[in-house]
Order: sequence, then C-alpha cells, then structure tokens
Amino acid sequence: MSRASLLLAFAPLAAAALLVAPDASATNYSLWIHGRNTGTATKAGTYTDFSYWGSSATAAGINKKAVNWDGKSHISEQNFRIRNALDCYCTGANWCYIAAHSAGDAQIGYALDKFGGSTRSIKNASPAADGTCGNAGGTQTGWNIKWVDVASGAGGGSELANIGAWAVSDALTDDLKTATMRALYDHNQTRGIWFDMFAGAKGTLYSATLAGQDDEAVGYHSTGGVSVTGGFCNAGDLFCDGTLTAGTAATSNGKQKWSYHNVALVDTSEQYNHYANGAWAGIIAPVRTDMVNFAK
Repeated sequence: MSRASLLLAFAPLAAAALLVAPDASATNYSLWIHGRNTGTATKAGTYTDFSYWGSSATAAGINKKAVNWDGKSHISEQNFRIRNALDCYCTGANWCYIAAHSAGDAQIGYALDKFGGSTRSIKNASPAADGTCGNAGGTQTGWNIKWVDVASGAGGGSELANIGAWAVSDALTDDLKTATMRALYDHNQTRGIWFDMFAGAKGTLYSATLAGQDDEAVGYHSTGGVSVTGGFCNAGDLFCDGTLTAGTAATSNGKQKWSYHNVALVDTSEQYNHYANGAWAGIIAPVRTDMVNFAK
C-alpha cells in the first residue's frame, strides 16, 4: 500500500488530527536512527554526525538529524539516546519524521511502547554536547511523530544472532536473537504511528541460514514486520512458508503483520542488500528517496 493510499484509507484519522495540528511556527525534523555499529563509532549525542549513513551533505528529509547511539549495547541501555532526540525535536509545536535502519527499528519501537505514553517535558530544540535540550516550558504525552520509515528493520531479530554468526561479544547481538527481540517490547504498540517497512532481498550464500528471503543480515519475517518468524519470500519462490505481501495484508499463508506496520517496498527484483556502505546505499537508498519526497 502506498503512502498516498494509506492517507486516503485513514482520511477520518487525518481529519481528526487537523483539530490538534501544530501551529504555523512549528518546525519539522527528519531523525535518522542507525542500527548495529561495531566498526567506526558514531558520536553519540551529536546530531550532525552522519558517518554511519554517508555524506552529511546528501539530502535526507527536512532538517535532518542523526540520532547516534553506541550501536552495540542492549537496546534498553542506549534507548535514552533516542528519547533525548525525540524530546529535543518532537515536542511542543515541532513534529518529526523518523527513518530507522536495522536495530534502529527496535530502538524507535521500544521507545514508543515503553515511553510513548509517558509525560514528556517540552524542549527547546537546542541540544547541548550530551544531546539533551533545555526545557521550553510545559509538558505533553509522548512525542509528535508523523510516521516512521524503516530500512531493513531488525525488530523481529535475525537468525545470524541465533547461531552466533557475528563473532563478537556485544550485548546488542544477544538482543537481536529472534525470540529475545520479539519479546523485548510490544511491537503492536506504536501509539497509532505508522511504520513503513522497506524489505531488501539481495542475499548471499553465507546468509542461507536466514529464513526465507533476506538482505544478507535480516530476513523478510523481520523486515516485513510479520508477527511471527518464518521463511517468507517473493512470489513464485520455492521452499518458503509464504509470500510477503505489500501493504498491511497478511502473508500468503495467513501470518499477520504487527499493527500499524505497512510494507512499502518488497524487493522483488532482489537488488537491495542491508548495507549503507558509507554512501546511503542498499535498502537505505529507497528510504532516503522516500524521506526526500515526503518528509517536508
């Protein structure tokens, strides 16, 4: 289902939202939440460091900000970095578009489930060196988020973590085990915010352990927001449990997606892998295009 189709399908909700729309002084921001990062460390709390993604000069949505965390600790231990960014840029009159990659999917999902109903202090969008912002006065419940674009979401975990294929001792790998990640937070609790899932399928031989279609790191059951694990593939592929469908519909064998999860891209041409490669590449490329076109 396209973004335009979703807007039409949920026109009554959109009309209701107009009643509480931010005023004319509102500023919109595009927040980019990265995934597992055991190589070159990003500068946590610094919203201008796009080294995980590619050139900081590349267009990536209105007023883009890089939401950096250490990329290797437990989701629960580093989630405060995501909440700091949401408080800074997505409270008061300001609204945010979110883009997330891989374990960044779990970071925003965890934040919304665990803290999206909590009272937040409205901030001034002027971050200090540690990534926190000063109080602007007043409070609100949760954050002002328009929607979330997810490139190769790892919110459902990866079989590579299950078998220890990543020969590292970082805590995040433990979180990324399929059973652990799926129990870590309520994936259905998005506070009514849509997650548009972009699922890549350019796998390799070494990723054969991943169930169904994959992008070398995560399988369709996770990148497609399916509520159960399984071997889901493109239409016509053999030896699969079912076909991953676009939109919000269940897989061909009746497995439901999580609530408010919409598959915006199914990689039927098998051209997108998992990795940015320092050039906004792989499955990140179509997400960046979507942010440029719609995060305004």
